Amino acid sequence: MSGFLPDLRARTITALRDNSVDVLILGGGINGAGVLRDLCLRRASAGLSLSIALAEQNHFASATSGKTSQLIHGGLRYLKYLKFALVKESLRERAVLRRIAPHLVEPIAFLLPIYSRLDKMKFLLGLTLYDQLAGDQNISKHREVSKTELRQLEPNLDTTEVVGGALFYDCTVHAARFVLENLFDAAAHGGYLANYLRATPVERQPDGSWLVEYHDRLADEKFQGYARKIINATGAWSQPGDRKPRLVRGSHLIFPRLTSEDHAIAYFDENGRIVFLIPWGSERQLTLVGTTDVDHNGDPDHARISEDEIRYLVKIVQKLYPNAPSHAPVAAYSALRPLVDNEAHNPTDASREHKIWNTPDGILHILGGKYTTYRQMSEEACNLYFKETSTFLSIPCKTASEPLNGNSDKALARLRSEAAALAQRHLLAKVEVDRLIRDYGVHTRDLLAFLPSEDYGPISRVLCARMDYAVQHEMALRLSDFLYVSTHLGFERTWDAQSLEVYAQRMGSLLNWNSARQAREIMQALEVSRCPGTAP
Repeated sequence: MSGFLPDLRARTITALRDNSVDVLILGGGINGAGVLRDLCLRRASAGLSLSIALAEQNHFASATSGKTSQLIHGGLRYLKYLKFALVKESLRERAVLRRIAPHLVEPIAFLLPIYSRLDKMKFLLGLTLYDQLAGDQNISKHREVSKTELRQLEPNLDTTEVVGGALFYDCTVHAARFVLENLFDAAAHGGYLANYLRATPVERQPDGSWLVEYHDRLADEKFQGYARKIINATGAWSQPGDRKPRLVRGSHLIFPRLTSEDHAIAYFDENGRIVFLIPWGSERQLTLVGTTDVDHNGDPDHARISEDEIRYLVKIVQKLYPNAPSHAPVAAYSALRPLVDNEAHNPTDASREHKIWNTPDGILHILGGKYTTYRQMSEEACNLYFKETSTFLSIPCKTASEPLNGNSDKALARLRSEAAALAQRHLLAKVEVDRLIRDYGVHTRDLLAFLPSEDYGPISRVLCARMDYAVQHEMALRLSDFLYVSTHLGFERTWDAQSLEVYAQRMGSLLNWNSARQAREIMQALEVSRCPGTAP
C-alpha cells in the first residue's frame, strides 16, 4: 500500500468515538510510531483481535523527531562519559536501521579536524573503540588523516591551527520521513492513527480502562471514548506523576553549502561538545549545523533558537570556514529532548539513557533515549505491554527483520535499475528520480503517478506531485506539514509571505481553504524556520 489511505483519519476518529480500543498510543513522534508499528506487526503475525490506535495533537514528526541532526549514529561523544553500553546499543541499532530502511539511512563520512597532539591521541583511541563496539556490522574503519590530506579533502577548511585529523563513518536520515514510514507500515497492518487529534486521559474506570477525551483540532470538535491501555510517547509534553522529564533544547542553523565534498565535519569545541556540519537539502546544496544543548524552561510548544545559540553556532562556522561567501544562516530549527534527568549541572552531561515504566495509574510511559535507539525502546515497551497481558508473552518482535514498507536492498536495487526508464517515461532527469527514491523508496512509482503535465508557476512538476501525494497519502493537512515534514523545502531558503503564497494557493485548492485560512497557513509556516532577529 502507498502511504495512508485517504480516509484513514476519518476512519480512526469514527473508531475512537464512543468506542473502546485495546491500546491507545499518545504521540506521533518516532517512539509512538515505533510502538504502533511493533504492536501491529505482532498482532498480524499472531492473528490477534487487538484494536490499536495512535493520536497526535499536531502533525506526525513535526516536533522533536523531525528536527534532529538528521543522523543515525552511535554517539561518539558518549564514550567520554564511559557510556559504552549506550554506544554499543546505538551502533547495533544503526546497523538494524540500515538494513530495514536502506533508502532513508545512508552512510556518510565524517572528517574530524584535530587541534592538538593530546587530542589526536584521545580521538584516535576513542574512534578505535567506536569501531570495536560496532563489531562486524561496522560501516568502515576510521583512519587517521594528515594535515596535508585534510587540506586536500576539505580545501576550504581553515587548517591554520590543525595538527591532523581523522575520518570515520555514521549515517544520515530524513528523520521526519522515517517517522512517516513507520506509520505507513503500521497502517498497512491495521493500525488506526490520526493527527491534529489531542487525546487526554480523564478518568480510570473500575475495570482498569480509561475514559479519554478527544479534541479534533481541525474540526474543533470534542468527543469521548475508552482505552484499555494507554502508552504515553508524548516526549516533551509528557507529565508522568513520578518523573518529569528534563527538557534540553537542541538547535540547528542551515547555511549555504560549506563543505567541498560529500563528507560531513565533526568538530569538538573547547568544552568537548560535538557540532556537526552536514551536507544537506534536496540537492545537498546546504549545510546543516548543530546541535546545541540548553535547558528549556518554557512551554514545549514554543521551542525556538536563542540569540546565544545562534552566536555559538555562527562562531564555529566562522572558525572553520572564515572565507565562506556568507556566514548568514538561511533558516533555523529547534527541538526539545525529553531526558531522564540525572541532575547533571550541564545539560550536555545529562543522561541519554531511556526509561520505560508503568505509573501507579497503569499508564505506560516512554522517556529519554535517542532517535537511533527508538526501535529497541519500542520493542521494550511492547514486551512490557504483552507481559501485562501474559497470554501473548511469547509473540516475537519483528521490527528488526521486516524491511520498512518492503524497502529491502533487493527491492531498492531493482527500483534504482529502472530509474533511467522511469525518468524517460515521465520526462524527468534521472537525478530527479534518484532523489525521489532516496525519500520515498518503493513508493516512488506511486508518487510519480501524481506528476502533472506542467509546472504550477514556480512550483516544479516534481514538487506538485510531492504536494499531492502528501495531501492524499501522508495526512498533510497544513502548509507546514508539506514544507517541514513531507519535505525540507521550508528550511531550504529564506521565505517571505509573497513567495509562499503560490504554495498556499495550490495546497488550498487541494484542501478547500478559504482566503482567511490560506493567509493563516502562510504566517504559521513562516514562523517555523525563522531565525530571531530576521524579518518575518
